[in-house]
Amino acid sequence: MTELPAVIGHRGAAAHAPENTLASIRRAAMLGVKWVEFDAKLTADGRCIVFHDDRLDRTTDGRGRVAATTYDEISRLDAGSWFAPGFAGERVPRLEDALGQILELGLQADIEIKPCSGREAETARAVMAEVMACWPRDRPPPLITSRRAVCLEVARAAAAAWPRGLICLRLPRDWRARLAALDCRILVCRHNRLTRHRVAEMTAAGVQVLAFTVNEPRRAAELVDRGVATIISDAPDRVLPAVGGEDAAKARNPERTPSL
Repeated sequence: MTELPAVIGHRGAAAHAPENTLASIRRAAMLGVKWVEFDAKLTADGRCIVFHDDRLDRTTDGRGRVAATTYDEISRLDAGSWFAPGFAGERVPRLEDALGQILELGLQADIEIKPCSGREAETARAVMAEVMACWPRDRPPPLITSRRAVCLEVARAAAAAWPRGLICLRLPRDWRARLAALDCRILVCRHNRLTRHRVAEMTAAGVQVLAFTVNEPRRAAELVDRGVATIISDAPDRVLPAVGGEDAAKARNPERTPSL
């Protein structure tokens, strides 16, 4: 089974810094997590960036579709002011920059392949090629996740030995068949869909269950008690003390945040 942490920082540490930015990754490390999750997609000219939405509007000062915007245009956008004035000027990272930051900080990665509609295979091929080129062979491989089956199929073809996880907003009745078809042993599910019975059923089948997005300590502890392997959280500092693990003590007393 894949060695997973108790807590993964969601989009870095999205409660504390603008999501999917280098600042958010740095903040997650300061809060004591060893893993961070982030989203990877393609620009109009096929460059891999770290970004969640199909449109630029919510988390930058730009407008329009990511798939219709070039990297040069996106690289000039402000991806921090929407969150707080202190993050003004934060940029949308290239995938290679995010990976470099993660490796420099000694972190591990949960990389969600997040394609714009119609670009599933293209995005997965580009993301996998870049991650495989950047990731050191002497380090455990990252976890590759996606909601799109074709993305996981491409990931399997590119790096069969790397761990992969299927993301489900709602737990499908045929989860066994879906995971078997994709050769996945990890299922990432919205936390409010994970009943005690369902988690027991999946863990008995050898499936590792990750729950997102959990920011309340009591809920995190409840899910771990049910058998959930990992909590994905915007606020890892809040949930780490509740679920234990080697990083819980640091989360109770994180280092003072430097200027970002």
